[in-house]
This record gives sequence, C-alpha cells and structure tokens, in this order.
Amino acid sequence: MHTLIDTLRRIVGATHVLTEGDLSAWEQDWRRRERGKALAVVRPGNTDEVAAVVRACAAAGTAIVPQGGNTGLAVGSTPDTSGTQVVLSLMRMGAVRALDKDNLTMTVEAGCILQNVQDAAGKAGLLFPLSLAAEGSCTIGGNLGTNAGGTQVVRYGNARDLCLGLEVVTPQGEVWNGLKGLRKDNTGYDLRDLFIGSEGTLGIITAATLKLYPRPAAQLTAWAAVPSMQHAVALLGLAHQHLGAGLTGFEVMGQFALGLVDKHMPQLRVPFLGDVNAPWGVLLENSDSESEDHARARLEALLETAFEAGCVTDAVVAESLTQVHNLWHIRESIPLAQAEEGLNIKHDISVPISRIPAFVEYADALLVREIPGVRLVNFGHLGDGNLHYNVQAPVDGDPKVFLREQEAHVNHLVYEAVAQFGGSFSAEHGIGALKVEKLEKYQSPTALAMMRAIKAALDPLGIMNPGRVLGAA
Repeated sequence: MHTLIDTLRRIVGATHVLTEGDLSAWEQDWRRRERGKALAVVRPGNTDEVAAVVRACAAAGTAIVPQGGNTGLAVGSTPDTSGTQVVLSLMRMGAVRALDKDNLTMTVEAGCILQNVQDAAGKAGLLFPLSLAAEGSCTIGGNLGTNAGGTQVVRYGNARDLCLGLEVVTPQGEVWNGLKGLRKDNTGYDLRDLFIGSEGTLGIITAATLKLYPRPAAQLTAWAAVPSMQHAVALLGLAHQHLGAGLTGFEVMGQFALGLVDKHMPQLRVPFLGDVNAPWGVLLENSDSESEDHARARLEALLETAFEAGCVTDAVVAESLTQVHNLWHIRESIPLAQAEEGLNIKHDISVPISRIPAFVEYADALLVREIPGVRLVNFGHLGDGNLHYNVQAPVDGDPKVFLREQEAHVNHLVYEAVAQFGGSFSAEHGIGALKVEKLEKYQSPTALAMMRAIKAALDPLGIMNPGRVLGAA
C-alpha cells in the first residue's frame, strides 16, 4: 500500500494526500452516525488528476469513495472502518468553467459549492434554482450524485432535471466528456441520467453543464395556517390553478415540528403557533415574470379563494426581503431544532400527493399505538410529495436509548406504510450505506438485477464506492 500512496502523492502532490492527523472531516458522516477509517484522503485539482488517481487505485485493487461536501444523510460518502479505502475529495475542483447566457447554461466543476453556483448565475442576471438547507457547504457533484431535491422541485424539478451534460471519470480511469449543453440529443443511451443518482458507484462526476433560467421579476412568500393535511393538499391544488408555473415552493410543517423551532430558537417568530384550529403551516412561494403587483394580485386571489373554501384559517404575506428570509429560516431550522431536542429517527419518504393525508392519518395512529408517547416531526415538500416524517422519543425518554431500541421497529412500521400507500422510502437523500437492506426489500427483483448488471458492466472490479446503494448479489 505504501507504493500506492507514493503514486498518489506523485499525481496530486504530497500535500494533497492526507494519511495522518485529524481526518474526521472526511471520515465522519454529516449526521455523526458513522465514523470510518480511510487509507488516505486524496484531493485532486483537475479531471486529469482524478483519472490518474482512479487508474492507480484500479491497478492496486483499492476501493474509492468519492466525496463532495460530505453533507449526505445516508452515509454514502464516508469510508468504511477497514482502513483500506481511498477517499477522493473533489473540493479543490470548484471552478466555474463557462457561462453561456444565450444558451442559458453554466458549466461548473463537481466541487463547486451549490451557493457559489447560485451566486455565479445571479451575477449574470440568471437563476440556478436548486435550493436546499446545506447549499452553503454541499457541492454540485454531490447534488447530482444523489439527485438532490430541495424546496423548488415543484417548479424546476430535481437535480437531474437541471443538468444537461456531465463529465465523468470511469472506474477504469477514462474520461467521458458529455458537456454538450444540448436540450435535444437522442444519440443512444442517456449516459447522463445513468450517473445522476448513482451515488458514485458507477463513476466520478467531475463537471456538469447546468440549466439556467431568467430571474423572476418578483417573488412573494406567504405563510398559511391550515386545519388539516387534506386542506393543505386542497390548497396546493388551488395554488396550481391560480399561480400555474409561478408556484415555485410549497412546504408543509406540523405544529410539533414548528414548536421545536420555537422551543430551541425562540428568536424566530413562528406564525400562528399554538392555533388549535390550524395544526399545519404551509409556506408557499410565488414567482412572477411580470411584476410584483401582478404577483401580489395573483397570490391574494389564491388566498381569498382558499379562505372561502375553508382551506386556510389565517395567512400572512411577507412584506420585505427580510421577512421572506425569516419565514424560510423557520422552515430550514426544523432539522436543527430536532437535533437540539435529541437523537431522532429520520425518514425521507415520498407518497402520491393525493394519498398523503390518508398516509399521515394511518401512520400517525399506528406509531402512537405501537409506541405510546412517541412524538412525530412531520414536515417537507408537499408540492412534490416528499415528507420528512421523523420520529422523536417520548418527552421523558432517553433519545439514545430510544434510537437504539426502537429504530428498526419504527423503520419497519413507516416503510411498510409507505409501501402500502404506493410510495418510496427514499425520496431525495439517496440509499448510501444506511438503506441498502431497504432497497433489497422494497425494490423489485427485476430492477435489482438490472442495477447489478449495470454495476458489473461499468465497474467489474467493484472499486467504486462499494457497499453503497447495492449490496452483495
């Protein structure tokens, strides 16, 4: 192995091959559930160096764990405990290679921080709409590797929908350049979509050509109090009718989730908290290409109709950019407030929107019956059917003991309910190492066989992020 380390040092420079000291930033997952041990952390500075590193590892039969910002939530980008895997960090590759205003595209390297992508688009008077809580530290390569979702999927789609082309280093150390930036290209299999969402198991994304959009003339944000999840779904339907493509965000939050924000972050003023007639809050965003007056008229018409229909009991429209940021900050603070409350069992699920109210009613009753006193932290992207349906220990329970003793049981109950309602147990966080067994259980044998065939064809040595997504055949 010392020969491999020496080779890697020659490729990227000795200062960019880390084998000693505190490597927790690369070896510890974001949620601090797992801590691995890397043979080395290698930080290439360009695509040629990535390719050379992969060739060296392939020759040595050494596994590679590609890593961006290491913000994933499914333990998909950290090494195992064997001390034999190379973590290949792409953080030095953060350049914006090109921005084509006429083609509405931007080509960036995989290590580019998502917020930097957004800012580069903004400086050109354009919009890159992918937005999520970790945007200040996650990278575009990781976003594509996990097909990240976020808060604007209802209008712009997942990361997959925002990507036109990729540059990828294969498990053999070859470079595929698919950075064409074309919206129509039917020349064989769509390799781009094969690598997006593959979590580094088929190759290493080193650059991407992304879709950009004209910046909206106005964006208005409203917070509505709603009496039930069924009413929230009805409000979503009205929002589609009144706002059309202008509906860019539609988030739902349960009162308990919002209560945790109020408890642990009292400086944030949560609207309508404690309203017994409105156990749910909805945060919705309306973008308009014409003017703020036009946007406000449409939003007010929506809310008026919703009040008349009984879908909304109260509402507030942000009057300034500061108020907009404050409302979104409340929503984005729910995971942090959960963490302050103690360890919890997280679920990233999707269910057909029409069936979400019935799912929530069924799953809530099931969990409360099975585990008396359990607390349900339910929030998420109702506009695209994705809920973060999390489970907190009873108020007097030890969170660590609860997690240790109840996680498997709770997961079984929730995932069986999700399957019963035609949903998915992994909506936007990916499979990683955390949910491999769940994929084996809930994915069809035919689909698994095709996935394994693709993996074997592209990565016959099995060196790309082994143990992630797919288990042993």
